[in-house]
Amino acid sequence: MNKNYIKEYLMTGTGTEGQLLIPRKIHDTIIAEVDKALIPRSEAALYVPPASVPGSSYDIDLESPNTMSARLTGEGAEFVIDSQDFSSLNVKPKKYGTALRITKEMIEDSKFELLNRQIRKAGKKLAENENSLIISDALDNATNTVTGGAAITIANITRAMQYLEDSDYNPTTFAVGMEVLNDLRNIDTFTEYNKVGNREMLERGFLGTIYGMLVLKVSTNAGMTTTSSFVFDRDEAYAIVEKRTITIENFDLPCYDMSGATVSQRIGVRYMRAGAIAKITTT
Repeated sequence: MNKNYIKEYLMTGTGTEGQLLIPRKIHDTIIAEVDKALIPRSEAALYVPPASVPGSSYDIDLESPNTMSARLTGEGAEFVIDSQDFSSLNVKPKKYGTALRITKEMIEDSKFELLNRQIRKAGKKLAENENSLIISDALDNATNTVTGGAAITIANITRAMQYLEDSDYNPTTFAVGMEVLNDLRNIDTFTEYNKVGNREMLERGFLGTIYGMLVLKVSTNAGMTTTSSFVFDRDEAYAIVEKRTITIENFDLPCYDMSGATVSQRIGVRYMRAGAIAKITTT
């Protein structure tokens, strides 16, 4: 073998089997997928744990707003009969989950704890699924929608707040998609030091409040439309009913020489008062 061939052999990577001629260092830690920005459970008006769900579903009784009134009554006249109206909604948790299977060879030969990593990742995916349910089964059922233009404006935000206040709800939370978040960064009222805006954005990034509302950025890959945002009352808007918390069950498949686990959850999300939610859409 001449010197020119040896040089070419080393430079072109012809020797791939075992990589004997070209030493490589493989990083001994997996670079994990980034965590998503999710709506925390603290923003739910009602969270019902498994111990409080004796059957397959859960009923929530609500007073109907503005269904009783005090009437002018003349001297000696009979009082008019009136009463508060009520409504009821039912939340039926559904089952979500995934099954994991890994061969014994993979477990024996891998530098990483593959099964444990997959279990943790499955738990995160169930959390992302819960976030998607909050958006699709609760926030997207808003009674009122503000239609904006190419970028969200202060007028869009305050109009959404007014929709809630018109029905005596309190706008406490402002959940935004990533494009809306970018629009907020470009509204100078919230960024200039010489205005009464949100200086926290310049100092620590866009966290904090707008008009007293907690601002939450929500990942596009967790059910949120990037051009949408929601103003809602955390004390009235929606409920989460969890029949089974995230549960891990390990198993072995000796005939396939595999180990595995199932990761599952039974959960339901339901809006309680659609008038306590306003949606803002932009293009």
